[in-house]
Amino acid sequence: MNPAAPTQCTKMELMLHGFVDGELDAAHSLQIEQHIANCSHCLRKMEGLQALKQLVGQKGVQWRTPDHVRAQVLESISREAAMQTRSAALVHERDEKRFSILGFIKQWMFVPSLAALAASLLLVMTPMSDRSTIGDEVISGHIRSLLVDHLTDVATSDQHTVKPWFNGKIDFSPPVVDLAREGFPLEGGRIDYISGRVVAALVYKRHSHVINVFVWPAAVGGETATWRATASRDGYNMDSWVAGGLTFCAVSDVSTDDLARLRVAFSSRTAK
Repeated sequence: MNPAAPTQCTKMELMLHGFVDGELDAAHSLQIEQHIANCSHCLRKMEGLQALKQLVGQKGVQWRTPDHVRAQVLESISREAAMQTRSAALVHERDEKRFSILGFIKQWMFVPSLAALAASLLLVMTPMSDRSTIGDEVISGHIRSLLVDHLTDVATSDQHTVKPWFNGKIDFSPPVVDLAREGFPLEGGRIDYISGRVVAALVYKRHSHVINVFVWPAAVGGETATWRATASRDGYNMDSWVAGGLTFCAVSDVSTDDLARLRVAFSSRTAK
């Protein structure tokens, strides 16, 4: 066996914890298995983690969660529960609006022009409600990445490493640029799950703040080629736009001006 140098195993070591705990998907699990078959360094790491897991799982072994970690977890759970409540309220409000408009259509069906107008209103309002739901999922994805310390699957500022890493993991090719010169250094990328499908997440930093830029095909949310929106919820700001057939949604606790600067810089660097 020809072991790889430890410096070449950084990415694999980051995934070993998830592999030992059975938290990786099939593709990443296979990747780890193939790697440790030819890398004694990572094999020893994995065996050490397995031994630690067995030790911690024994009776009488206790570990007290630090108070600050417990407080962060409880706060995040509370925030997530509040967002779920708001999401349910939004769905209820959306359904009430739809029923109201449907009643309007029935009342005015004998006047073709008014019926057509009411139907058009229904079609216009539906995508906006869906976008609100997607916005909640995007914020949840951002919080989840910070909470479970799973910010990146590939941690590097090299855009030429991050972009090909997505090949075979998603069914589209997201543009990747390092915006360090503009004040938004690239930290890496990962796979996430938004609106019922796997999406790409590009991770940037603004000083000490994390910015997630989620990317998915524009057809998923029904956005047009000129769609752009901003929103603020629960202390987080979002700036979303469509370009090149893809939807981009940047979310962070930085200011709306900073997100707008990132959007402009990203768009100018990826414009064809």
